[in-house]
Amino acid sequence: MGASSSTDQKVTTEQREAESLAASTGALPMLQKSFSRLADPQTNAVPIRTLQQCFCLTYENPVCEAPEMPNSFPALLDNLGSSIVDLLFVPEEGGVSWIEFVRGYNKCCGRMSATMSLNTLLRVYAATVAKAGLPLKLEFESDDADCKINGPLLANDVLMLLWLCWTMSWNVRMLRISKAKANLCLPEISHLVLSAVTSCAEVNSGLNVWHCDVLGLEVQLPVGKFLTWAFKTVPSLPDCFTQFVHARLQHSLNPEEDECASSSSSVGDISSTKACHSKLLTRGRAWAISLTLRSTMSEEISRVCFASDDDASDANLLYQSSLHGRGLNRFWSNIQGYGGPLLMLVSASTGDAHEGSTNVRKWIIGSVMQNGFENRDLFYGSSGSLYAISPVFHVFSSTGKEKNFVYSHLHPTGKIYEPHKKPVGIAFGGTMGNERIFVDEDFSRVTIRHHAIDKTYQPGSLFPDQGFLPVEALISEVEVWGLGGRGSKELQNSYKKREELFTEQRRKVDLKTFASWDDSPEKMMMDMVSDPNAVRREDR
Repeated sequence: MGASSSTDQKVTTEQREAESLAASTGALPMLQKSFSRLADPQTNAVPIRTLQQCFCLTYENPVCEAPEMPNSFPALLDNLGSSIVDLLFVPEEGGVSWIEFVRGYNKCCGRMSATMSLNTLLRVYAATVAKAGLPLKLEFESDDADCKINGPLLANDVLMLLWLCWTMSWNVRMLRISKAKANLCLPEISHLVLSAVTSCAEVNSGLNVWHCDVLGLEVQLPVGKFLTWAFKTVPSLPDCFTQFVHARLQHSLNPEEDECASSSSSVGDISSTKACHSKLLTRGRAWAISLTLRSTMSEEISRVCFASDDDASDANLLYQSSLHGRGLNRFWSNIQGYGGPLLMLVSASTGDAHEGSTNVRKWIIGSVMQNGFENRDLFYGSSGSLYAISPVFHVFSSTGKEKNFVYSHLHPTGKIYEPHKKPVGIAFGGTMGNERIFVDEDFSRVTIRHHAIDKTYQPGSLFPDQGFLPVEALISEVEVWGLGGRGSKELQNSYKKREELFTEQRRKVDLKTFASWDDSPEKMMMDMVSDPNAVRREDR
């Protein structure tokens, strides 16, 4: 299939090795069909221009949720396709041969270490920046995929790199739902950029993350520290590039639309963006969380990231305090019976909120749990993660030392006296009475404690300047999103229908049983109250 005409054994061995590596990913049949469609029959090679068009991205009027978009970002998109081809596909006379076509795919999507995947992504970004004529201080010591990288990144570079990865994922998602011409919507991701800045930049007391212009930051991030941050915080980031390359080659089999074309209409996307802002889980926050996951939960939360309309994004929303009402009872009536993974978000504020002071600080935290909530008086769960989401994003996964993942307890029913009352509310991490996160039963206040009392989740501040003392904050919103897919939602619906049926049956009264006053339980109770010591002989 597109092999070189040479009979040299070395070439044959190289071709066999390249095809074997591609076959290990399951992509070899797709590559064979794609090469046959893209290659020139006369040269048996893919023309460079054709391959560049295959990876071309052009969006005329992207919608930006951030306050400002760099003017240079559209230039990056215009040069992405040619940069990928020039960097990863080695042309021969007449174009890219079959063996170089497979090798180029393996450089992008083959089995490789996380370090090599992230290095490849940075190489593509650096090549695209250079083609766009923009400055960048990264230096690669060699052409090897795992070579050492030197130099710093600016906050603006991190923003552009993240937006480039988002755009590739957006394009893949739109191809799946046959909306390749859907206009691009760039999310607000300052929380991710600030996460990289605070983790990588040198200690500088002048950085105020509560009121910060990301584009105006001049701090330099050493690339080594940035790689460490990416491995820890957004390990799935390189997948955006690999999935893009695979999807574009697969799309070349059925090029129903002009791949470089993009609609300039953005009315639908703008309305969806405005609707998304009314929720805590915006596109940018959902995408940041999805980059920390490597399971089916990532696909479910991606529905919120890349939803083309508001109804699709609301499909996974189980509870919203401003919509369904505050308090543990309202919360429970909406999430009870959902046994799949859940994402809970809490928005709160500290400071002089009641005095109208400018010192009010608003922040958002979250938690992902593998199974649904249960009404227990003890901690439970098998795994989970805590998130500092806004204004700075961080993830705190489980340590494996303890299993106090989640606690959710309602008022006990059928009990008159409890010698040791358990706290009523929702908690994550820590121990009973000393929880790392505790939400009260009215959903009015949340208490955050220092990570030193928690051995279940990794250490770290849940919001900037948290300090060592417990912090009590006012809750403004609570959301719960289901990440278990359609199956978990259907099981919850079945559970609710069953509960409604039982409730309806309990409400029904058999009037024949109480036709006679003498046989009614009310008369019996009144007789006992009037003379409780009266001797009653049982009728036999």
